[in-house]
Amino acid sequence: MVQPVTLPRLLTVAEYLELGETEPGYSELVEGRLVITPSPLADHNRAAFDMALQLSSQLPPHLEIILDIDVDLELVPPDEPGFCRRPDLIVVQREARLRQRREGGAVRARDVVVAVEFLSPGSRRTDHVVKRGEYADAGIAHYWIIDLVEPVSLLACHHAGEFGYADRGPVTGTFTSTSPFAVDVELDELL
Repeated sequence: MVQPVTLPRLLTVAEYLELGETEPGYSELVEGRLVITPSPLADHNRAAFDMALQLSSQLPPHLEIILDIDVDLELVPPDEPGFCRRPDLIVVQREARLRQRREGGAVRARDVVVAVEFLSPGSRRTDHVVKRGEYADAGIAHYWIIDLVEPVSLLACHHAGEFGYADRGPVTGTFTSTSPFAVDVELDELL
């Protein structure tokens, strides 16, 4: 269950990042509000790791994978209450990590090529509706939603302009795509 944390005022992304790691659980910033969710189950984390392993050998050299990191969705100016989500896995331009190392701050939505969320019992609506809308508004070109309920499925969403994301429905077995890069993911191997 998602638990909002009451703070004296709404936070900017920079103020959120200054908080550092929060306990207990996992935090995100939604319209300036700190949202805490329980840590995911072992199957969830293992699936994200296995997905990263499958993707890593298929990525072009200018892209890389980062697990469980804050992404500034850049939906508002820096001095306004912000949005910072923590996808389970992202594929980013390699330069994004190097820029973060040099300058600090969060990974920026404009650097994210694919955001990946693995569904949890308490995140199904958030991942399918709320994050789908936020990631589309942030201009993240590709959003993959993975459901670990057997048979494991992947819903590949791609940005469709003013309409947000479009998709062709969930895929089971092997997910194959040429956009945004050539990839084959064996979904059954994620459990």
